[in-house]
Amino acid sequence: MAGGGCVTLRGAQIRDLLDSKHDVLFDCDGVIWNGETAVTGAPEVVSLLKQRGKRVFFVTNNCTRPRENYVQKFSRLGFADVAEEEIFSSAYCSAAYLRDVARLQGKVYVIGCGGVMRELRDAGVPVAEEEDAEPGASIYTCPLDPDVKAVLVGYDENFTFMKLAKACCYLRSPECLFLATDPDPWHPLTGGRVTPGSGSLTAALETASSRKATVIGKPSRFMFECISSQFGLDPARSLMIGDRLETDVLFGSNCGLTTVLTLTGVSTLQEALAYRDSQEPQQKHCAPDYVMESVADFLQALEE
Repeated sequence: MAGGGCVTLRGAQIRDLLDSKHDVLFDCDGVIWNGETAVTGAPEVVSLLKQRGKRVFFVTNNCTRPRENYVQKFSRLGFADVAEEEIFSSAYCSAAYLRDVARLQGKVYVIGCGGVMRELRDAGVPVAEEEDAEPGASIYTCPLDPDVKAVLVGYDENFTFMKLAKACCYLRSPECLFLATDPDPWHPLTGGRVTPGSGSLTAALETASSRKATVIGKPSRFMFECISSQFGLDPARSLMIGDRLETDVLFGSNCGLTTVLTLTGVSTLQEALAYRDSQEPQQKHCAPDYVMESVADFLQALEE
């Protein structure tokens, strides 16, 4: 849908919307939980949707943990019976892309964290091992793996100049794929602090290599295609619920889904209205069809 109307969902509208949909896609951070705290009512909403015969999926740009660890987090926060196959992270989808779409013949050099590494290994995608740097080592002297045929950038708290330099060298070859798990520029932390996201690291490498990365996570369509290839989703009967306009809502818009912005995370109603009223067509795609304070607003309609 090109540019939603930012309609505030209430009462009968919520019931009608849910009745018209078969599949519900949730972002995680800022939508159903914040850090280690579930959003009030979110576990009940997920359970009730499933009891009503809806299929529920979780699509997250957070690449820091493998799907197995997400299952543990869902359980820890009180979400009952969330299965690994319902979870689609940017780490899992990046591994699926390299295996099934790119059909990588060679190794991938990773700027990323344990979640990305685990999903790549589980998918059977060979990873170039990062050697411990010798004292005084530099890009002039460090070894480069001749089998590297792709570079993948994700969230990396141990990002270094040497990793950036190595990735640059690999990307000198036009045959080397350049992928990013997601474009998120930053993530909110407690106490008003933020941490740089995958998008900021990708931007550094794009500048240094004069190349543009193929983004796997939201707002790219690939995450929806990844789910649909396994579960056969109909976009017209699917709902995307997220807290970030430039990723979650734009993802839903790009994939032809009805979009809902929840105000328990990053984006505000004022930002949504600004996108809706923008004269730039591309910005209008970031405006949600509907807005709700919290996913808990679904509870009354589901409990009737």
